Amino acid sequence: MGIHTNCESQTRRDCLRLGLGALIGGGLIDALRLRGTAALETGKAATSGIPTSCILVWMDGGPSHYETFDPKPKAPSEIRGDYETIATKIPGVHFSKHMRRLAAISDKLAVVRSIRHEQGNHGAGNHYMMTGAPPRIPVGCGAFVSFHPSLGSVTAYERGVQGGLPPYFSMPSMTRSGGPNFLGAKYAPFVVADNPNARDFQVRDVAPPRGLDIGRFESRRDLRARVDRFRRFVDKAAADPATVLDDYYEQGYNLMASPEARRAFEIQSENEKVRDAYGRTSFGQRCLLARRLVEAGVPFVTLHEGGWDHHVSIFSGLDRKLPPFENAVAALIEDLDSRGLLDTTLVVVLGEFGRTPKINKDGGRDHWSNAMSVLFAGCGTPGGTVVGATDARGYTAVERILSPENFASTIYTKLGIDPGKIYYTPNGRPTHLVSDATPIAELMG
Repeated sequence: MGIHTNCESQTRRDCLRLGLGALIGGGLIDALRLRGTAALETGKAATSGIPTSCILVWMDGGPSHYETFDPKPKAPSEIRGDYETIATKIPGVHFSKHMRRLAAISDKLAVVRSIRHEQGNHGAGNHYMMTGAPPRIPVGCGAFVSFHPSLGSVTAYERGVQGGLPPYFSMPSMTRSGGPNFLGAKYAPFVVADNPNARDFQVRDVAPPRGLDIGRFESRRDLRARVDRFRRFVDKAAADPATVLDDYYEQGYNLMASPEARRAFEIQSENEKVRDAYGRTSFGQRCLLARRLVEAGVPFVTLHEGGWDHHVSIFSGLDRKLPPFENAVAALIEDLDSRGLLDTTLVVVLGEFGRTPKINKDGGRDHWSNAMSVLFAGCGTPGGTVVGATDARGYTAVERILSPENFASTIYTKLGIDPGKIYYTPNGRPTHLVSDATPIAELMG
């Protein structure tokens, strides 16, 4: 699978500018070590927490609201575009033509059509929607910025380790503003970069190295322990860094040796029909892996799916991209529902903004933050709901206008986190988690 970039050609290399390279490629041992440090610093033990989770599907680049959940069939052709519309189960509500499976289960989901903001470039828009906080300074399209903790990092901070697994995953990479900011690197996501659709898919540090089974690994571990008894003479209470590091290797070993923990990543064990339902694509199988992670108790998973910045040839691009994407999202919602997990799992699908009303000279749509659509399902969200509206041509939200703060507050509230909390930075500066801690009432059930 190639790396998707947006119009500014941003890739994972941008993480290095902020010193995040180790986190992007960091293994589970590092994640456990950082989480352990967090527990010591905050006095928080890992607890079961509130049994709700969020799977956030991030459509990086900015998906078109016209070609997804807010078509305008009565607008002039240069605005309505090439796609016909299809009826949903919601009376009088239509989606665009490629949203067939989601239209068929629209009684299980809600669409918000009226979120808007003033950050019309990738860097700023990403930050605003991923954190619920606007950038503090003007941010260019190519910026990889973090002025505030992300939704996932805050969830990791509040909820702690669940069942031995890190509380925040991002696949196949971290979004540009998906990090922890002042909460510290220990609350960055654990990134699963490998393709779960690959035949030899294996998550580093969760399975033994290839060619080494658990029995042989345990023998080597025992040998190392014997050598260490000769080599180390300081008491553990003396804070010998080597012995402290052993604690995290021990945790990593326990995770590796635990059938329950490893099972979350053994996607090959899924029924072939279930895998086929999600689609045999990298994104489809990441959706399935996300379901397995929340099933194992992980409270926050981000699926970072690039390629939605359609400045050129939007219709041919979406003809290829939307059907498998929409199929996987619908399969995820249906699978969660069939397993009794949709009541406790929030699925959210969005990007940083919508697209321009008028199709440009290259057959594409450009950035547009005055209107966007966001899909919600699960965790008490009333199905068959449409919140807000844009005007007849889709230029701007005009009914029930909502903000990224309302969006973030909705997610936090559903996860049992008070969006009105005040955090304190390392230098003691108070910071509102969300400046307007008002969730979207229509989605709260």
